Amino acid sequence: MDLVEESPYRFRIDRHDPMRVPGVVFASRALLPDAGADKSLEQVANVATLPGIVGASYAMPDVHWGYGFPIGGVAATAVEDGGVVSPGGVGFDISCGVRLLTADLDRAALRPRLDAVMDGLSESTPRGMGKGAVWHLTDRAELDAVLRGGSRYAVERGFGVQRDLDRCEDYGAVADANPAQVSERAVERGARQVGSLGSGNHFLEVQAVEEVYDEAVAGAFGLRAGQVCVMIHSGSRGLGHQICTDYVREMEKVMPGHGIHVPDRQLACAPASSHEGRAYLGAMAAAANYARANRQLLAHAARQVFARVTGCDLDLVYDISHNLAKIETHEVDGTPRPLCVHRKGATRALPPGHPELPDDLRPAGQPVLIPGSMGTGSYVLTGVAGSPAWASTCHGAGRMQSRKQATKAVRGHDPRRELEAQDIAVRGASRRGLAEEMPAAYKDVTAVVAAAEGAGLCRKVARLVPIGVVKG
Repeated sequence: MDLVEESPYRFRIDRHDPMRVPGVVFASRALLPDAGADKSLEQVANVATLPGIVGASYAMPDVHWGYGFPIGGVAATAVEDGGVVSPGGVGFDISCGVRLLTADLDRAALRPRLDAVMDGLSESTPRGMGKGAVWHLTDRAELDAVLRGGSRYAVERGFGVQRDLDRCEDYGAVADANPAQVSERAVERGARQVGSLGSGNHFLEVQAVEEVYDEAVAGAFGLRAGQVCVMIHSGSRGLGHQICTDYVREMEKVMPGHGIHVPDRQLACAPASSHEGRAYLGAMAAAANYARANRQLLAHAARQVFARVTGCDLDLVYDISHNLAKIETHEVDGTPRPLCVHRKGATRALPPGHPELPDDLRPAGQPVLIPGSMGTGSYVLTGVAGSPAWASTCHGAGRMQSRKQATKAVRGHDPRRELEAQDIAVRGASRRGLAEEMPAAYKDVTAVVAAAEGAGLCRKVARLVPIGVVKG
């Protein structure tokens, strides 16, 4: 793949047939994928062939190989000009995202009670591949209410407070969710998992604010140096996975009828305004609401533990997804146009003054939550004006090794002992689960954030370090 270096943090893949737009990679040279081992830049070029794509096919600094789209891929299509929606541009864990909460508690004050807090979080957080959840829904009607109402419905039922909605993307629920477009198999997979963590790279982490880069913005977010925080990373569980599976199959069937040809079947798509496109967007929005409710329930359980053990409440900083396609209005060649913006392993980052932000965040911009690999730091960023990729930025460190490679690389090591040697309490993870998620499997999150900031995608606000982690 030939790359043209436009600036220290921006590389271009020139357009060639059948690409409709160029590819743009936001990264430092050190962060560029290894072309021999990672085909994600080929995927960037493939995404550039999608009907209706505008601007460019973008890749964030944490880019790595994914299903159809690279993880860390962003693409917008013009809805009014036959622009498509592609389930591969969202991924299987629809609306997987991050929720950050703060405690009115310093790290030193937590230390004597840390074991009790971690034991409580471990007991109250259903996780892993099996069934089990904080909320046991009574019937399909109640699940449909979750799919339509997301966090709003959970708060209505007593699992949270109004601030949880004010500080959540879309104020707790995506509009236009259509549970009727969710298959029975997806419903079956999701019915008993509302309020569960899952496995893999999902986690609940107790953290402390290690460094503040912008005191004014951190204050608006509710962050201060030394403060204890809780970060939750989870998504739509089996329900979202099944929705993606269902609609990739459906769109493969209908592409010929729409005259669409793609270089990779994993890019199966349909016009966003078509029957199939609208059906997927409705089902995807339902899964996004499920994911919001899921994180809301996990936060509710964590609050109960903190209240019982420390006497402190947990306040929400923000909840943001990093696997979603949304119809948004952006300027294209100076004209506002409705675009279907795919963000897969990429985070929305609204700038200061944006009308979709709540009043108390509008002067500061949107909180952007970037978890690092297990055992390293995480970052809180904010959106900036003039972002070059549809108000999007990175979503994490980004894998460098597959889970199999990571497990092989730490053979002979004790991952739990190594984390505990760093003063990080670990609960609930198997040795294999820890091995798959050790820092060596990921890019350096500090370098990823520096590249994102250098490319003009976002700005650093604070860095958080782990104290304890609950894993599946």
